[in-house]
Amino acid sequence: MTTSREQRSLPVDGGGDGVARLEREIEQLRQAVESHATVDQAIGVLIAVHRLEPATGFEVLREVSQHTNIKMHTVAGLVIGWALGEALPASVARALDVAVQQHPPATRAGSG
Repeated sequence: MTTSREQRSLPVDGGGDGVARLEREIEQLRQAVESHATVDQAIGVLIAVHRLEPATGFEVLREVSQHTNIKMHTVAGLVIGWALGEALPASVARALDVAVQQHPPATRAGSG
């Protein structure tokens, strides 16, 4: 059984190539973690501001990304900046408004 925690063996020959490959992989993983954290924070903003479910917040970010042709982590960074008082680019603001309008706010369990 293999797990994500299982260690990969380093190549015995071409040690320098193996180290360079691992350094690239580490940098890619670092960027992925940072991007994921940014997206999660932006989802939190959408949850708080627009009362969306977490899955819906992700969907809204994805839709804005697709409609503006801007990478999702970049859109997420713009949403975080907006929450901190920065202006959203007009195209992102329009796409965000449209995406949020297409998704109903979350309802609290037991209310109604």
